[in-house]
Amino acid sequence: QVQLKESGGGLAQAGGSLRLACVASGRTVSRSAMGWFRQAPGKEREFVAVIDWNGSGTDYADSVKGRFTISRDNTENTVVLQMNSLKPEDTSVYYCARSSGAYVYNFRRSVQYWGQGTQVTVSS
Repeated sequence: QVQLKESGGGLAQAGGSLRLACVASGRTVSRSAMGWFRQAPGKEREFVAVIDWNGSGTDYADSVKGRFTISRDNTENTVVLQMNSLKPEDTSVYYCARSSGAYVYNFRRSVQYWGQGTQVTVSS
């Protein structure tokens, strides 16, 4: 079993930055793509970003491209989402996710584990 624990959520002003971190524990396997989804009240959960198992490939939702950066440190079993130039529409609960696969191309359909989520609120 794998546990994913997010941290770093909170309140930011529009234009500001937040850094989310997700630490994997338990039966961890480094050869897994990991990423982030988010869900705002009354909306469906949506994909945000993904990074493949060795960090060489990434993908982002169009809404966050150029503003968010995903990275990982397999020695620490950690994936980080650096969020810059935040907008009020980024307000959501952000979920860390781990795929059953190694690469970004099939990530959205192969999530195997979820974190419990961390709230991000951006004020205008």
